[in-house]
Amino acid sequence: MGHTFDSLLELRARTHGDSVFLRFAQRDITYAEAWRRSQSLAAGLALAGVSQGDIVPVLLPNSPEFALVWFALASLGAIGCSVNTAFRGPGLAAVLGRTGATTMVLHHSFSSAVGEAVDAMPNLRTVIDVSGDCSEAMPLVRHLPFDALAASVGVPPSSTHTPSDPLMVLFTSGSTGPSKGCLLSHRYALRQSELMIEHYGLRPDDVLYCPFPMFHVDATVLTAAPALQMGTTAAIGEKFSVSGFWPEVRRFGATVFDFMGATLSSLNKAPALPDDADNPARLAWGAPTPGDAAEFERRFDLQLVELYGSTDAGVPIYHPVDTPRHDGSCGRLLPQYEALIVDPDGLPVADGEAGELLLRPNEPSLMSDGYHGIPEATAASRRNLWFYTGDLLRRDAEGWYYFVGRRAENIRRRGENISSFEVEEVVKLHPAVADAAAYGVPSELTEDDVMVAVVLREGAALAPNELTDFCAERMARHMVPRYVDMVDDLPRTPTSKVMKEALRTRGITLTAWDREAAQPRG
Repeated sequence: MGHTFDSLLELRARTHGDSVFLRFAQRDITYAEAWRRSQSLAAGLALAGVSQGDIVPVLLPNSPEFALVWFALASLGAIGCSVNTAFRGPGLAAVLGRTGATTMVLHHSFSSAVGEAVDAMPNLRTVIDVSGDCSEAMPLVRHLPFDALAASVGVPPSSTHTPSDPLMVLFTSGSTGPSKGCLLSHRYALRQSELMIEHYGLRPDDVLYCPFPMFHVDATVLTAAPALQMGTTAAIGEKFSVSGFWPEVRRFGATVFDFMGATLSSLNKAPALPDDADNPARLAWGAPTPGDAAEFERRFDLQLVELYGSTDAGVPIYHPVDTPRHDGSCGRLLPQYEALIVDPDGLPVADGEAGELLLRPNEPSLMSDGYHGIPEATAASRRNLWFYTGDLLRRDAEGWYYFVGRRAENIRRRGENISSFEVEEVVKLHPAVADAAAYGVPSELTEDDVMVAVVLREGAALAPNELTDFCAERMARHMVPRYVDMVDDLPRTPTSKVMKEALRTRGITLTAWDREAAQPRG
């Protein structure tokens, strides 16, 4: 039948008990300790009312507590819902509301934001407080201290969950609507990690490093899970920082790390140092690979490899680690998947032409089991026996795939997918705003920057910096628009829909205010 995530951890506690499993800035955790402490926490969570099948939202920074909660919930057959801690306002309320949760785990630093959204969680009864008391922001629910639950004695109740049962919910940003929660099984996490090990030649002596949040698939499924498979170490940074990245790589002894968005461009723009190549890293994987990839490899003495993947679909396309780079290509399709590239009518396009990538797995539980709480979105993404990725790619005659862009309105900024819908919803909350359209414009750091065209209410006045300050209080930092363009009207179709393509084609106008420059461009 295969392992569940928790049963594999139990096995590794026996076979690699003294080996370091998780490495944080605060401390190392061995396999034996991870198992023992997660079992104590599972017993405490069970006493608090968590049982098999429950969805438990988790809002924690990268930390040992986050990992222990994840493992403890897995042991109970419960489902950890790892929420982006930068969410604010309506976006956070929508995410939390769809969980239907009765219990959540919350770091005190996020309690104010959650307190403002708590009305969206009518079933919430218990909050597990981490690193402080959250009761002031959420006084009408029971609060239990994490440390007390983690010190519980006894054995957690047995669970009948199987590899095909859900392990976690990870939220991603949709292209035309609110963020959707991908329901991911135990087998998804473990099989995707096996494919990562196989296709990138990961080794038992590797230290796998991720500087990105643990609510992201890179940190969980593609870093911690491969380490668990091999009995090696997963090193989790607090957050990505250009100045702190290489010191942390050296301090952690990291041999493999992942990148996304502008990570590599930002690192390569930093002033050269004599010891740039003096680091333990041998391999870095992610997307996109910048145009100066060869220079980056020479400067830091490592290999860069690209892939294509998503939380929904896993990683179906890898650039072979033992093959010279095909510039611009994200790699070849794995035999575990089938793929089509189609036109807007769903018909296959010829090699070399761009179209939407459609996928389907040749194995069970290799992809997301749908979007929790949004059956209509699940049905819309799975049509004609295919999963519609919403991404535009092209395939050459030799079978190499090239990422072209996103089919709809999704914005990709510094490794994060951003729903233009969610940006617009917050902008429209401002009393001076009559209408708004958010869209991506090219960034000098690769990927996109967020631009918003704003129509003010008649007689209203609003400075662009006032609008971005308003947004910063109500949405994740990476979602806050860089460019604000005050316009008289928005281009529309005959059916009154905003013509986003026309706005994207217009690009960064001379009248647009640049938040980073704090002035109009013209």
